[in-house]
Amino acid sequence: MILVVAEQREGKLNRATLETIAAAQATGDAVKIAVLGAGVSGVAGELAQSAAAAEVIVVDDAALKEYTADGFVMALEQLIAAESPARVFLPHTYQTRDFAPALAARIKRPIVTDCTAIKDAGYARPMFQGKLQADVAVDGPHIATFQIGAYRADAMKAGTAPSRTASVALDPSRISPKPEAPFKEAKQAVDLSQAERIVAVGRGIKGQEHLALAQQLAAAMGAELAASRPICDAGWLPMDRQIGSSGQTVAPKLYVALGISGAIQHLVGMKGSRTIVAVNKDPEAPIFEIADYGIVGDLFEIVPAMIAALQ
Repeated sequence: MILVVAEQREGKLNRATLETIAAAQATGDAVKIAVLGAGVSGVAGELAQSAAAAEVIVVDDAALKEYTADGFVMALEQLIAAESPARVFLPHTYQTRDFAPALAARIKRPIVTDCTAIKDAGYARPMFQGKLQADVAVDGPHIATFQIGAYRADAMKAGTAPSRTASVALDPSRISPKPEAPFKEAKQAVDLSQAERIVAVGRGIKGQEHLALAQQLAAAMGAELAASRPICDAGWLPMDRQIGSSGQTVAPKLYVALGISGAIQHLVGMKGSRTIVAVNKDPEAPIFEIADYGIVGDLFEIVPAMIAALQ
C-alpha cells in the first residue's frame, strides 16, 4: 500500500498533490491519502469526491493548524506506524523538503527525492541540475518525493473514496519552532507552479522594452508571464518569474517559449508541460527537441500575428 501525503494551505489543496496521487495510482498498488492540518475536512472531502483511492485519512489536530516540521514529523510518524504503508509518496515542494528528511530519519526509512519516474526496482531522478538521470534502486519500505510536472494532475484516476479520521497524540511542548503568520509573497509575486498557461521569454526578446509584446500575448491567452534565467539576472523581470533548475518548476497545460534556446537548466523546469509551443529563429535550437509545436521565425513578426488571431 502507498500512503500519499497531501499538501494544503489555508484549506486550499496544492495541485502537486494530484500529480503525486497519479504517480501512486500508476503503480497499481492500493493508495491511501492523508490530509494533515486543523479544520481540513473540506480538503479531505474534495479528495474523497474526486480521487480513486482506498480511503482518505484525516489527521486533524490543533497543533497542526500552522505548519511546523516538528508537528508534521510527529503526526506522520504515528500515522505511518499505524498504517504500515510500503511506500510514502509526497510532492517535492518546499514544505516537503523542510520536513521529509527528518521524517525519514525518525522512522528509519530511506528517502528518494525529486523523482521523475517510477522504475521496476526504484525511481529515476535528475542529478547535477538535470545533466544526468540516475536510476535509484530501493529495498524495503521507503519514502519518495516527486518533482512537480513528473506526472500530470489530469492523469489522476477519478473516483470516490471513504473518509475517516485518525487520532494522533501530539505534545505541543515538543514543537520547538513557534510559527508566525504564514509567509506571503509580495503582491506582484506569483506561484507559477499553479498556472495553467505560461508565456516565457528568453534572450531572443533582445531588450526590456520588448517585454510588452510578450505581456500582450500573455494577456490575450490568460497566461502568466515567465522567463529564462538571463532575463531575470538582467533585472528585466523579478526572480520569482524565473523557470529552470535555479527557479521554479512548472507543468502547465500550455507553455509558449519565445526566443528561448532551450538550455538544459531551463528545460528541467518546464519539460513536464502538457503542450509546448516554441518560437525561435534558430532551427537548431534545443527547445525544438521537446516542443510539440515549433515555429521557426522572427518572434517580432510571429507574436503580433498570434495576438491578432487570439483577439
